[in-house]
Amino acid sequence: MELMAPLDSLFLSAETREHPLHVGALQLFTPPADAGPSFVRDTHAAMLQCDNVAPIFRKRPMAFHGALTNVGWSSGDDVDLGYHVRRSALPGPGRVRELLELTSRLHGNLLDRHRPLWETHVIEGLNDGRFAVYTKMHHALVDGISGLTLLQRSLTTDPGDTNFRAPWSPAPTVEVPGRHRRTWLQNMTGLLGSVAGSAPSMLRLARAALWEQQMTLPLRAPRTMLNVPIGGARRCAAQSWPLDRIKGVKSAAGMSVNDVVLAMCSGALRAYLDEYDALPDTPLVAMVPVSLRNDGDSVGGNMVGAVLCNLATHLDDPAQRLREIHASMRASKKVMSQLPRAQAMALSMLLLSPAVVNSLPGLAKAAPPPFNVCISNVPGAREPLYCNGARLDGSYPMSIALNGQALNITLTSSADSLDFGLVGCRRSVPHLQRVLGHLETSLKDLERAVGL
Repeated sequence: MELMAPLDSLFLSAETREHPLHVGALQLFTPPADAGPSFVRDTHAAMLQCDNVAPIFRKRPMAFHGALTNVGWSSGDDVDLGYHVRRSALPGPGRVRELLELTSRLHGNLLDRHRPLWETHVIEGLNDGRFAVYTKMHHALVDGISGLTLLQRSLTTDPGDTNFRAPWSPAPTVEVPGRHRRTWLQNMTGLLGSVAGSAPSMLRLARAALWEQQMTLPLRAPRTMLNVPIGGARRCAAQSWPLDRIKGVKSAAGMSVNDVVLAMCSGALRAYLDEYDALPDTPLVAMVPVSLRNDGDSVGGNMVGAVLCNLATHLDDPAQRLREIHASMRASKKVMSQLPRAQAMALSMLLLSPAVVNSLPGLAKAAPPPFNVCISNVPGAREPLYCNGARLDGSYPMSIALNGQALNITLTSSADSLDFGLVGCRRSVPHLQRVLGHLETSLKDLERAVGL
């Protein structure tokens, strides 16, 4: 048995039918010019031939001594690829609308805990000749960055490379001298040591956050129509924007790409809530994941922290909102950067703990929201990628909606574009696709505000 990390165990323990806790991605491909009518079928068949499965794709949760659940992983060689890798076709007329309807249904279904916690769906039938691949993995196995890395490492930058690789195929490994597998006792000892060692850092954090007011803190967010109990059904929306447009605002304003993205989302949320006469007078607060990974870390597991950002949605001026967001993110990241990784993760769990409490029955309405929305920017590809000669046109992350947190916005880069994936509770977030239109309007407002 492999001992679970505490955060991985939390993701499994908190999952219910109304709260699936897997992350996913919808990838859109254009087949090569010489592709025949059987190209997608042949691609699916090639995936099934990749039967050498990496350890992370063989893991499933097990009970410890038959009693304690969600404390360890078991791993076997009996991975049924015919179950995990499926081929589907869209109904007519085969628009992106039908693709997103199918993705919404797939994203709302729980993964089978008696099997390794992942699925891949190869989807054909788009009327423009493209095909899609939707993949989901439980958040107990991967965070956003490691999940995207697993998907991208199966692709190539060479359009003529026809050597097929699957995300679950093992990556070449280099044995590091002196590295040994840690025992259960060593893992637990290390964990307790990290917790004990966090006390001085937490005191330093408390002074910075509470007295010096350097951080945006939980439980200060206004209650909105997005912060309500949710059901299990999901609705997904997706769209790409040219990266050059976001970089243009970044350069003109002297901010970061992430600041511009947050301001873009702030303007869109402001307009969306105003449509329903539901815009609060006080600013919305976003939870923004922050990667804590080092270059030498293995792929898989959760190594992510979080900060809270004031979205300044109470301000009319887009340029002023952008400045407020920049200042909020700079202050929070400054505090986070002063902490070692273990303590930064502990701080993040402390900031997010009210969201976990809100997932308990009845508390989503009773307790104030710790934040209003999750907005995550996951680093992606910097150059075009291909699968068996098919070009990757877009990679749309599909993340998690929670009780009291009915909307999630996640984006990543695909060569020269930023690909946004929106996931909302089907019941609680009406007309989710309208947020996409508001994102475009918000970006135009930012461009005008900085003189572009």
